[in-house]
Amino acid sequence: MGRFDEYKVRQRFRDAFEPNDTWLIEVEGKIAGCVALKPDTNDYTLEHFYIDPVYQGQGIGSQTLEQLLSQSHLQNKVVHLNVLQGSPARRLYERFGFTLDREDEVDIFMSRTI
Repeated sequence: MGRFDEYKVRQRFRDAFEPNDTWLIEVEGKIAGCVALKPDTNDYTLEHFYIDPVYQGQGIGSQTLEQLLSQSHLQNKVVHLNVLQGSPARRLYERFGFTLDREDEVDIFMSRTI
């Protein structure tokens, strides 16, 4: 999409990294990505959802979201996220019931009540 800036992505991850809210995604014993689900007052924020390109397109993102969103403590909670404009990940989130809250030139902000 021409907007990837490795330095900014790494810095954003470092600035917001919370080990207790972050999970590694493993496939056959190998790290395939990560995801964070952070409590935010009464809601949660899904962020840092990365799947290594080697593993993309294999349903790993769907399996991860299904497991993550089925946690009992999320019932009746709102989960927020943002995704880059033009990202194919938006379709994944829409399949899981996330809807548009707002958007700007760079990001799409979505949410879903679990």
